[in-house]
Amino acid sequence: MSTLTSESSESKTPVASGGSLGAGASLDIRPSGIAAAWMLARREWTRFFRQKNRVVSAVVQPLLFWLMFGAGMRGSFSWTTSGQEGFFEYFLPGTIGLIVLFTAIFATISVIEDRREGFMQGVLVSPVGRWPVLVGKVVGGGGIAWAQAVMFLGLVLLFGMASPGINTVYALVLLAVMSITLCSVGMIVAWPMTSTQGFHAVMMLFLMPMWLLSGAFFPIPAISDATSIGQSILHWIMRCNPLSYSMVELRRLLYPEVVLADNVWGPSSLITWTVSLLFMIGALVLAGWLMRGSRRADLV
Repeated sequence: MSTLTSESSESKTPVASGGSLGAGASLDIRPSGIAAAWMLARREWTRFFRQKNRVVSAVVQPLLFWLMFGAGMRGSFSWTTSGQEGFFEYFLPGTIGLIVLFTAIFATISVIEDRREGFMQGVLVSPVGRWPVLVGKVVGGGGIAWAQAVMFLGLVLLFGMASPGINTVYALVLLAVMSITLCSVGMIVAWPMTSTQGFHAVMMLFLMPMWLLSGAFFPIPAISDATSIGQSILHWIMRCNPLSYSMVELRRLLYPEVVLADNVWGPSSLITWTVSLLFMIGALVLAGWLMRGSRRADLV
């Protein structure tokens, strides 16, 4: 009996102490958070490219908006000192922003679908924690949004609607910042939601007005002595919108030779980049805090 007892205790000792790792070491079998985030991001890309209707609608719909509104509202207002640039040129950055917004919405709404199917519950109870869920969703959705925006921008450069140059590289960086930001905002909206209907309601109430009031569709009016009260209110609403700064900088990068008219407000590049980066960081932090603090949605 003593022999059997000693043999059994010796056979359990390597497992408890970590085997060949030494007596004081422990065997870490936790999965890598980076690998889990990468898996979730790849899952988003795979789902997106398998759904051909999403690929087509996310690009074709903003393209139709750009063509129809550009042709219908040509010459409706002047936003440059030369007056040669019309609504086609003005609405081009807004169309790119609309592509990023639509893709971010479709990417983050999958959080609600994954929760219904039970996939999200399985991810949340795994040892990797919650930050890989946020990183995977944001990187996956943001990468898709960035790729679609770059594809549309390539068509614009191909047809001569904008001039390629070093500013194009900066525009790609800014589009990456916008993609991560809007996907993070989408996660903030989608995480507490329990139904896709509620997500669409909040989207129409918050996300679409944020795009419309970002200077994407019409210029931000400048304040002067002749400015009316309504224009002053609209100016400060659009000025407080952090997406407005990204739109202004994207338009400046696509048309660096353009000088804005006196009745159009436009901050400097330092201010636009600072606000855009702070908006991205704030959205990521808020999304991470919401995911760590909210437990009610995990049980749906």
